[in-house]
Amino acid sequence: MALKRYLTEMGMGVDVHGGDYTKAAKRAVSDAIRHSSINFFPHIDYTRDDMQLKVKIGVKKPEQVDIAAVAGEFPYGNVEVTPEVGGIDVLSENGKDLMVVANCVVLVCFENERENK
Repeated sequence: MALKRYLTEMGMGVDVHGGDYTKAAKRAVSDAIRHSSINFFPHIDYTRDDMQLKVKIGVKKPEQVDIAAVAGEFPYGNVEVTPEVGGIDVLSENGKDLMVVANCVVLVCFENERENK
């Protein structure tokens, strides 16, 4: 089914010590969704549970992101997480610690099949 995008949210998260790509990704999601409040539900024929959330996570090693853990950050909706190559890795001066910077985009969509009121 075709989806129609209603909102786009962006965020950035960092694991300052430890090189944890999932932790950085979860923080990026938190940054994106904690700065918004979706207030249009009384005006459309959808509920929070109808949301289709398309989440793109950018990190240097996308295969190291725990997709289920990132999806668990969302309190509502059907979540699809797609890690992609992006973000920034920063080694400490002594090369023994890794800072991971993750970016995310959250696309809030609804099925286009239904008509809005």
